[in-house]
Amino acid sequence: MAYCGSHRSHAQSLVSSQITSKLPDIGTTIFTVMSKLAHDAGAINLSQGYPDFEPPPALLERITHYLHSGYNQYGPMAGVPELRQVVSDKVKACYSLDTDADTEITITPGATEALFVAVSAVIHPGDEVIILDPAYDAYDPSVRLNGGVPVHVPLNAIDFSVDWQAVEDAITPRTKVIMTNTPHNPTSAIWSEDDIESLRAIVFRHGLHVIADEVYEHIVFDGHRHESLLRYPDLFQRSFVVSSFGKTLHATGWRIGVCVAPAALTAEFRKIHQYVSFATNAPLQYGIADFLRAHPAHYLGLPDFYQKKRDYFARALANSRFRLLPSQGTYFQLADYSSISDESDVDLAKRLTREIKVASVPVSVFCERPMDARVIRFCFAKHEKTIEEAAARLCGV
Repeated sequence: MAYCGSHRSHAQSLVSSQITSKLPDIGTTIFTVMSKLAHDAGAINLSQGYPDFEPPPALLERITHYLHSGYNQYGPMAGVPELRQVVSDKVKACYSLDTDADTEITITPGATEALFVAVSAVIHPGDEVIILDPAYDAYDPSVRLNGGVPVHVPLNAIDFSVDWQAVEDAITPRTKVIMTNTPHNPTSAIWSEDDIESLRAIVFRHGLHVIADEVYEHIVFDGHRHESLLRYPDLFQRSFVVSSFGKTLHATGWRIGVCVAPAALTAEFRKIHQYVSFATNAPLQYGIADFLRAHPAHYLGLPDFYQKKRDYFARALANSRFRLLPSQGTYFQLADYSSISDESDVDLAKRLTREIKVASVPVSVFCERPMDARVIRFCFAKHEKTIEEAAARLCGV
């Protein structure tokens, strides 16, 4: 037989094809799990954070224009100049910071890619990264995949504020980065100026960098302002500030993000970005640039737009047995279910999806250590009809 000498058994092939996992304790993300469960159960999906309404018509018109006007090939690695300049102008208008669109702003295929690339740019094997729990689930794997060591510091259990003394106590000579997130996913908490002062003291005392997740920058409620690191020039010089057009434009499926960082950090960021994805969807970038330039009222109106939805959701659940926690930003609402069940949040979230057909997200999956609180997270970025139907079902629990 021609291949007899090189023949291997099926079992031998299986053994040789196995690899050692870099993330042996990581399974499928909770967002995928709960969205699939919602689909299979025919449930209203308040788990994954996306709107059930369309982006602005004027934005869709500009995207369509560029799709049909010869803009469908690779754009520049750093992002199309028109969009980078719009971002620079917006940063100036919102945060009074002058940025160079050519050397300090990079457009990425989603904020998660930007966060990963930022971690890759500064973390070497053995370096430690402070992560505040609960934390968006991409942070920890990004650190570990780059050989870093995640150091999880729990937020205060009552109001999810930062225990800055605990952060200070967690820092060692190997600490290189603090990852920050405000407005905060999944808790909806926001930072104050006092938080910024505490962060500033720690960053400069220990010579750290900051990777700031600010994807919900324009969704802050009750008259509060977003404490972006872009407001603070000294902190900005040590920071990668990441945001998301998907969150701002009701278009999460487009996966368009942005990283703003000083020129030296951006240079390192782009070295890696060019080999992770190289370029971002070109016609979307041109369309977004046109829309933001012509319609700044859109993002300026988001606080009021989503606060109305938050309040509508709260009123709809007023007669339920859930206790709603303060929602200061994002489009999420935490609900304490301790008067309803002793189940784990994972078990309850799955049961509610199957039995009453409303999907939520268990908050414990965002933490390294067990949580004392019994809370689940709902997304209220929905039409009023969706909120009404979901709330009616939840009030029956």
